[in-house]
Amino acid sequence: MENMVSLLAGNRYPGRGIVLGMNEDGTAARIAYFIMGRSENSRNRIFVKTDADTLETRAYDESKMIDPRLIIYAPYRHISGGVHIITNGDQTDTIRDYLEAGKTFEEALRSRTFEPDMPNYTPRISGLVEVADGQASFRLSILKSDRGNPDVVLRQFFEYSTMANGEGAFLHTYRCDGNPIPSFEGEPERVSVKGSFEDWTKEVWESLDSENRISLFTCELPVDGSKGQECVINKYQ
Repeated sequence: MENMVSLLAGNRYPGRGIVLGMNEDGTAARIAYFIMGRSENSRNRIFVKTDADTLETRAYDESKMIDPRLIIYAPYRHISGGVHIITNGDQTDTIRDYLEAGKTFEEALRSRTFEPDMPNYTPRISGLVEVADGQASFRLSILKSDRGNPDVVLRQFFEYSTMANGEGAFLHTYRCDGNPIPSFEGEPERVSVKGSFEDWTKEVWESLDSENRISLFTCELPVDGSKGQECVINKYQ
């Protein structure tokens, strides 16, 4: 298990990433979601918390927005029953709709595939945190092409009944920079989520390449149902 800074040292472009885990004393689940960008269009974004239940990506400068597809969406939604959804695309809403219809996280994502951005075929990564009865459980998923073959979809799911205190699972879209950019491979990486919420948020942000990082959202969800805390960091605000 490594901290984010050591894990991503020298990695200029892990893309978009999700961390799910438990804080050090086991009183709260934690979520982190970050976005990075190489192109002007991808970098022209900020996170906006629209209300208590939703986070959105928006253009920082509307006049410079070239193509909103794949980059403007709601990464985070909280729905009834202590359910928190975090993803890197509009599959957030697919998951919400399926769950509200009594279906599952996995059923929702079996209806989706990777992004149609040839030649990268960016993976769709998704996370689900359920907080109830003093406990938290976690799910992660990645939908990706089979080694760049757009005719074969790999759908991988990872379920954690709980996590050890101070530990988390980290899933990101790309292994590293490249052309085309190589997709993430293997199981989610185990990372430390120790320290205060503020220090952990700072650690995640500082682990990201300073040129390519764009925005970060973190939140802490107490398992006793009390009010949690959140943070949004935008490079361009």
